[in-house]
Parts: sequence; C-alpha cells; structure tokens
Amino acid sequence: MKNKYLAILKDGILYKNPIFIQLLGLCSTLAVTTTVVNSVGMGLAVTAVLMCSNLMISLLRKFIPDQVRIACFIVIISGFVTAVDMLIKAYFFELSKTLGLFIPLIVVNCIILARAEAFASKNTPLPSVVDGFAMGIGFTFALVILGAIRELFGSGTLFSGTGFEITVPGLHDKPVLFFVSSGGAFITLGILIAAFHYLIDKHEEKAEAEDK
Repeated sequence: MKNKYLAILKDGILYKNPIFIQLLGLCSTLAVTTTVVNSVGMGLAVTAVLMCSNLMISLLRKFIPDQVRIACFIVIISGFVTAVDMLIKAYFFELSKTLGLFIPLIVVNCIILARAEAFASKNTPLPSVVDGFAMGIGFTFALVILGAIRELFGSGTLFSGTGFEITVPGLHDKPVLFFVSSGGAFITLGILIAAFHYLIDKHEEKAEAEDK
C-alpha cells in the first residue's frame, strides 16, 4: 500500500509531471510565471482544487451517470474554484489582482479535468486525494522553476513583493527583459522541458543498468 502511494507521488512530480511531461495547462503556465510569488500562488490554488475535486468526484463516482459525467465534473470543479478564488481575494488580495482571470480559469484547466476523468472517477477517495496532491505539487514545482528563472533574469530579483525579496546586483540594473515577455516564457519552458526529459531518461537508464 505504501509503495502504491509512493508511485502516485513519483508520477505526479516526475514521470507524469503535468507541465514537463504531459504538457497540460500551458496557457496559465506561460502567463503567470513572471515571478516566483505568482507561480507559488497559482500552483497552490490548482493543488487545492485538484485535491478537493478529486475527493468529491471519487466519492460520487458511482452516482454520476456516465452520459453526463464531464458536465458533472465541471460543475464540481467550478464550485471549488469559486471557493478558492474567494479565499484568495479575502486573504491575498494583491496576489488576486496579479493573477486576475487565471484563477477563475482554473475551471477549464485541462489538468483538473484530466485527473478527474483518468483517476478520480476510477479510484477510491484516498488514492484520488494523493493523486490530486501529487499532480498539484508537480504543477507547482514546474511553475516555480520557470518563474524563478524568468524573475531572476528578467527582473534581477527573487521573491519580489514579499519581505524576503532578493536583489541580484548586475541583473537588477540591467535585466534581460526578454525573459518576462511571452516569447521568453515560451523558449524558457521549451528548454526546461528538454532538460527534464533528458534527466528522466538518464535516471531510467541508470535504474535499468543497476537492475541488470
């Protein structure tokens, strides 16, 4: 049982990472990752929705007619997205203003619906929650790496907007503005995807060699 949950966690973070491997949710990924804070905020919001919607869909999976399951999934997901959006507006208003419409648009984020259809609708509640957590952490992990690179080279800072802001001399005075543009986001993400695939392949080759 422990190995089962460990495998789910590894899949979500590494082998089936929603950004680097499955290439899901790229629209919001490219749009919000101008800073680390935005990346963390979006990642945690998606993680919360994933866990809650996976749990609810798993609990109701035997009562949802197959013919209308997608519509039911969207209704459930939209309810949790609305709750998360209201919480962010209440407690993190500045972050809410920065992320803007991308929080409500979590409803149509293909990661959420994909996990509902592929996992939660076919498994019991606890594995479904773990799957939601793993995919959410994998999503957040990808966003934070991309956001850190773009903020570091595009603004010369890290964790801007918080009490822990780091200013990098040289880069802060002469930032490479390309990194905070849409083109910079696209190219940086492409390089990260290639690097991630390379590292995963190397790890699998090493594991196979050790097994032999």
